[in-house]
Amino acid sequence: MAGERTIVVTGCSSGIGAHCARALKADGWRVFATVRKTDDLPGLEADGIEALLMDYARIETISELVDTVLKRSDGRIDALFNNGAYGQPGAVEDLSTAALRAQFEANFFGWHELTRQVIPAMRKHGQGRIVQCSSILGVVPYRYRGAYTASKFALEGLSITLRMELHGSGIHVSLIEPGPIATRFTANALAKIKENIDVENSAHAADYIRQLARLDGSGPVNRHKLGPEAVYSVLKHALNSKYPRPHYPVTTPAKQGMFLKRLLPADLFYRLMRWTD
Repeated sequence: MAGERTIVVTGCSSGIGAHCARALKADGWRVFATVRKTDDLPGLEADGIEALLMDYARIETISELVDTVLKRSDGRIDALFNNGAYGQPGAVEDLSTAALRAQFEANFFGWHELTRQVIPAMRKHGQGRIVQCSSILGVVPYRYRGAYTASKFALEGLSITLRMELHGSGIHVSLIEPGPIATRFTANALAKIKENIDVENSAHAADYIRQLARLDGSGPVNRHKLGPEAVYSVLKHALNSKYPRPHYPVTTPAKQGMFLKRLLPADLFYRLMRWTD
């Protein structure tokens, strides 16, 4: 790709999105970074990043974003990094359908809509990269993460299908599957469990107490947790390699989970995961 390449990065208020947007800018990309709140715009703009408002749950903001980027970039969107998401903890039986639907609006349907809207510009130029920041929970299930796991399993299936359908178009699709990364993700998850789960009256109350301790930081620290730079290292490969991979697991637990799922009989693997913290 000749000249300055253009990329849209979502979920850039903090964590993976904020780090990758700044790193991409430093590496010569023209970065359009999205956030949901006006207060998060100035910090990105101060670093020379073109920051825009977008909320996956509001389709009109997706269309406005794409229109603005195409106008500013003379019709070019060379890459899309779908990243913005949140996790709704809770046992499946404790999840309301409304909470599950909200999880899918933010983590799946909005991603699909944005992806659909950028593909025509990529087809016009005969090239493009679509990178989805999925999760190891899109491959390996985990207790009390049913809503998030379901949204990421759906994303994995849709994205790999899209990858196959775009073969020969010059547009490549890849999935990044991080394990534990140091971001505000757990703090946001803590707020969602308090908002949508009746912890005290649940059959899973004892387990929730342990889970809440992990989320609020009073429980044991995950020694395998990495910083967002670990995600950027594989994002660069997905964006720049002539042959980008379909899957990029990040962190030791993610790589181990994928390996064990392939290696072990299903019943044994799921029994093992049942007791994994």
